[in-house]
Amino acid sequence: MTDKQKRRADCGVRVLAVATPGAVARELARVGCSAAGVEIMLPKGLFRLVRLEQVPATAANIIKQEMLALGGDAVVHWQTVAHGIERTDIVLLGTARQLLRLAEKLHANPFGLPGTGEALRTVLQNLHAERAPLRCGPYTLPLGVKTYIMGIINVTPDSFSGDGLCDLDAVRAQGERMVAEGADILDVGGESTRPGAPPVCLAEELTRVLPAVAALAELGVPVSVDTTKSAVARAALDAGAAMINDISGLRFDPQMAALAAEFAVPVVVMHMQGTPGDMQQAPHYDDMMSEICASLQQSTEIAEAAGIERNQVILDPGFGFGKTPAHNMELLRRLGELRGYGQPLLFAASRKSTLGAILGGLPPEERVEATVATTALAINNGADIVRVHDVQANVHAAKVADAMVRGQ
Repeated sequence: MTDKQKRRADCGVRVLAVATPGAVARELARVGCSAAGVEIMLPKGLFRLVRLEQVPATAANIIKQEMLALGGDAVVHWQTVAHGIERTDIVLLGTARQLLRLAEKLHANPFGLPGTGEALRTVLQNLHAERAPLRCGPYTLPLGVKTYIMGIINVTPDSFSGDGLCDLDAVRAQGERMVAEGADILDVGGESTRPGAPPVCLAEELTRVLPAVAALAELGVPVSVDTTKSAVARAALDAGAAMINDISGLRFDPQMAALAAEFAVPVVVMHMQGTPGDMQQAPHYDDMMSEICASLQQSTEIAEAAGIERNQVILDPGFGFGKTPAHNMELLRRLGELRGYGQPLLFAASRKSTLGAILGGLPPEERVEATVATTALAINNGADIVRVHDVQANVHAAKVADAMVRGQ
């Protein structure tokens, strides 16, 4: 027997490309694992990295020791022990089972750890928990069964993508076309939020938005009003809108959250660094995803304090709003980190300048295929709603992505 023959494996070896509970369960079943065995083994087959932020040093050391005892590990700041650093972020490395066991063990520890354990358990369960549907007036949108396509209807003369409509017949025709192509929601905006856009007065925004909302509300799908002004949102809701899309994350108008609660409609809260007028003036982050997550959860707290149910607060990380192309690509890659909050996710990269930059300066109307690519990737990373200009192409992309990701 030659050396090569001696070294040849007598079995096949491969690394499995499975990351979802369903995919892991199927692989376990294929080797003959019983149904009861799959249930036991499944949490051991899901590896997670979980970040805890600003943990007191004493608690951090306890968490690390507990994680090591469970067979996992935890990474803390290297000065935590030797140099008496007061607080540290932690990255937990372990299987879902190890992390759930850690959450249980933390309940028995002091130093504020029971709360940490409960938060850890909640985040892990949110990744795959069944969620309540979005309730949009007379419409109900179940989450998790498909990705919803939100068609953009700009009733502005200065839209960045050149698709602004100023004629009501054109608005109605575009809405009808989008619905025929498969749009699930229509989003109407009367104030451009492109970088450097000037503000629009209340009277002008009302003049633009209200006729459009009233016309589109007759088309049989929920209409969302894209505004930061509660007076515009109230008038639009009275005219038939069933959702609010607020790029300020409920921060510009203190009455907006209470209004959404009064009408019992979902509200999209978006992250933005700065304002449309200055957001692209050298945007900078020390830790982008941490800052986005903190901002979105502050917006969620504003909503909950006003009486809006948490599961009706839709998170939008704000692709293109106060972010460089590099920031936007990282955001898309890491979109799945928002799934731990258990809230609906909206992604909106349609025709934006980052895509044009990647494509060597192509204008907005030539960024359709690039948008389709972001739609598929966003769905793979957990998006529930994708906001787009070109409905048909993105409906097709979403159907294929859903077939792969959701098994539909």
